[in-house]
Parts: sequence; C-alpha cells; structure tokens
Amino acid sequence: MNIEWIWGFAGGLLIGLGAAVFLLGNGRIMGASGILGGLIERDTGQSQTERLVFVAGLIGMPMLLRPIIAPQAQTHLTSDLAIVILAGLLVGVGTRIANGCTSGHGVCGISRFSLRGIVATVFYILAGGLTLALFRHVLGVI
Repeated sequence: MNIEWIWGFAGGLLIGLGAAVFLLGNGRIMGASGILGGLIERDTGQSQTERLVFVAGLIGMPMLLRPIIAPQAQTHLTSDLAIVILAGLLVGVGTRIANGCTSGHGVCGISRFSLRGIVATVFYILAGGLTLALFRHVLGVI
C-alpha cells in the first residue's frame, strides 16, 4: 500500500500545531504572508525579531529535518527556473490581493470558522486548479 500521503498528513498536523502555538503564545494569527510582508515593509505591528525568527524557522527547519525524516523525498518540481520564479511571484501577488495565504485563511481562518477565510480558501484553491490546468494542459509548460 502506498503511504506517501502520510507525509502530507504529518505536515498538516505540524502546521496546525504551529498555528495553535503561535496563536496561544502571541494572541495573533499565524499568516505567513502577513508576517513576511510586515518584515519587508517594516510594519511595526509585531517585532521584527519575532518575524525574523518565524521566517528563519519556516526555512531552516525543513532543511534541518529533511536528511533525517525524508532523505529520498521527491518534489517533482519543474527544472525550469523561470517558471519557479514566475510561480513564486504569482503566489506573492495573490496573497497580497487576498489579504492572506493558505496559513492565514486556510489553516487559521477555517479553524476559527471565519467566513472570510473559508471564502478565500475556496477561491484560491479554484484559482490554483485552473492555473494548473491552463499551464499543464493548454500551454504544456509544466
């Protein structure tokens, strides 16, 4: 039986745990795009140190744990760097338009039964599916 789904399940549990710890420890929603955006824009709502530690953990922990937990994990990411950069920019623009990202709206918003979070999540999942269909099946890029 293929059990690769367990990695996604475990990752989801860890993201949920991180969101709960962040909310209980800081009294604020763990929206990664808001934290990163505030770091770039120098927003004074949260301390810059807190934002830096969050972003460092977001990047550093997977790098530290991958050799231990999943040394042979495959991402199936395209090797075309231009597509990766374009995708990252589109995600960044989308999070600014939606005033949040999957961690803020999807994880934290839905868990709090926020109508705004639920609606945003439905729309960005639909937009992601349509984008994938367009780029893979119509344009043949990915």
